[in-house]
Amino acid sequence: MSSNEATLSSKAPEPVGLYPHARRVGNLLFLSGVGPRKPKQKEIPGVTLGGNGEILSYDIEAQCHSVFTNIRYILEAAGSSWDEIIDVTVFLTNMKDDFSTYNRLYGEYFKTNMPCRTTVELNCLPTPIAIELKVIATIT
Repeated sequence: MSSNEATLSSKAPEPVGLYPHARRVGNLLFLSGVGPRKPKQKEIPGVTLGGNGEILSYDIEAQCHSVFTNIRYILEAAGSSWDEIIDVTVFLTNMKDDFSTYNRLYGEYFKTNMPCRTTVELNCLPTPIAIELKVIATIT
């Protein structure tokens, strides 16, 4: 992959807008926001929607596992890896209820690699999900 090249992973969910999964600049890889959706599927892991598309219930643990899997797929497609993540920005729609579960799972996935991290609460995301991650990694 050359410097400043975009990446789309066939294993990760399709972007919901006009953007790549990741873009390399020098030896840094910048991932677009990654949620828990599965590729080529409308269902979101751990989410039950009502008739108008409103979230009736969700399982933050299922969403976390799916987000981490999607990030791994994108990193690998771009020539990087989980151990090369250096910065994570986490967006949660319900900090009070979901942070402790997210934080526990994060600790399981990042036992050896401890990137910088920022966690932000917002009132919604572009699709009916409860978590999205923005990641920066290196490519060695």
